[in-house]
Amino acid sequence: MKIAMMVRGYIPAPRPLDIIYAPIDLAVALSEGLARRGHSVDFFGPLGTKLKHANVETLNLRPLARNQKELTELYHNLDLLTHDIPGLWDRSMVSEMFARAAKGQYDLLFFHHPEVALAAAKSNPSVPVVHVLNDPVYPWYREVFELYHSPNQHYISISNNQRRDAPDLPYAGTVYNGVDTDLFTTNGKAEDYLLTAGRIMPEKGFKEAIQVAQATNHRLLIIGPIYPQHQGYFDQYIKPHLNDKILYLGYIEQKHMKRYYQKAKAFLTPVQWEEPFGLTTLEALACGTPVITLNRGAAPEIIVDGKTGFVVDSIAEMCEAVQKVEQINRADCRAHVSAKFSHSNMVDEYETVFKQIIRDHKKKKPAQIVADTLKRVPEQIKKTITKQGK
Repeated sequence: MKIAMMVRGYIPAPRPLDIIYAPIDLAVALSEGLARRGHSVDFFGPLGTKLKHANVETLNLRPLARNQKELTELYHNLDLLTHDIPGLWDRSMVSEMFARAAKGQYDLLFFHHPEVALAAAKSNPSVPVVHVLNDPVYPWYREVFELYHSPNQHYISISNNQRRDAPDLPYAGTVYNGVDTDLFTTNGKAEDYLLTAGRIMPEKGFKEAIQVAQATNHRLLIIGPIYPQHQGYFDQYIKPHLNDKILYLGYIEQKHMKRYYQKAKAFLTPVQWEEPFGLTTLEALACGTPVITLNRGAAPEIIVDGKTGFVVDSIAEMCEAVQKVEQINRADCRAHVSAKFSHSNMVDEYETVFKQIIRDHKKKKPAQIVADTLKRVPEQIKKTITKQGK
């Protein structure tokens, strides 16, 4: 296959070490995995983007964010946002990708942020396009998808639960995210502390994790960055509880996280929202650490209740699960991820979906593509086009 993909036109890949940006990590892993299997992959990103196996196209575009400080400043610069500077960076790459695809250089275009390519995809009905949904399908998101619908566009959900608010989108499949099982490994016996990690924000349930630790008399390690918009949440709900048993360790780069996962008695994810996936859950399981989670979002699709952790319905039940977590065989946690959620598994699934989309598209004749597109054109415009055609 000949594939082109992009995440952002203004952040280099691999991501800068102090930026948390899971779509970039996943895109790099997917690109490298497909390229190692013999597929031709062009990865579009700004200057500074470097991959080992896949081809890189920078279009000589400078990055707008080379670290977290610059990214935060970018997202808070009203002048740049009002004039859609990040979006213009994205669309400069999108335009080039579609131009090349129209000439037959690519079999398929793949985007990790659908909004960057929806308009271009609708205007280029002969080009197969796949979007992966990394976020919940908010009502406004669904409205945009309907506004820019065209038969050549397909969506991939990262969990089945993610489809609940938009079950009728043209899904090509569900592909679970994968984790680097060579990076996240097991190592010895656990210590007697609980762990929770991620961006410090209410949706992740850090306040609730503290409640569990206090109720069960356990030490709790909290790891993750604090962004300006969530400083108030940290100051009100986390900081007052910090002591020699509830410790905030700040942000720790991914490659150094495994030592904390490996030694944790359990990893807590008391999520307060319908989280589409949850990569930290996979990282903990890959290190042999059981996960105790509330029954929200994709958690029941990732965790085997009673075997790799516990899926519960309340904070009280989380506390009960902590007391019986030693019943979980840590080797089962690792084996579960290796069998279902490795990078290799993820590449397998994307490869299958991409091949099917390309096969189906090649079966369509140009006249059918035009007819499919006209189905979505307002009736009055359709009549005008038909009349002019005569």
